[in-house]
Amino acid sequence: QMPHGHMPLPSFWKMVEDTLQQSGTQLHAFCQTFETVTPSPVTQPLNPAEERKVLSLVSKHGPDKLYQVTSNISGSKDLDLTLQRGQIVALLQNVDTKGNTSRWLVDAGGPRGFVPAGKLQPY
Repeated sequence: QMPHGHMPLPSFWKMVEDTLQQSGTQLHAFCQTFETVTPSPVTQPLNPAEERKVLSLVSKHGPDKLYQVTSNISGSKDLDLTLQRGQIVALLQNVDTKGNTSRWLVDAGGPRGFVPAGKLQPY
């Protein structure tokens, strides 16, 4: 009953592949547009507790290793951190255990774990 029900199997799979490729291209274009349209976050003022944490991170890791979280992060895998926009973290490694450079190991002033590299900006 489907309109593609009588297509030969190779033609059907070719149509599915083309549709998925087109959707992937559209999604990629949307992501690029979204990233360029979304304003970059403004450095947020720190409360006294956060300030103490930043000073601790600076003394442990140095000022050049500090990054600010640009949008909320909800950890979904083991060892992922859940962080709020504006939090300050220290970079420990710019790669995960499998060599993936899009996930970085950070120290959040206590907990340590992985976060998406694209959601961090130098502080």
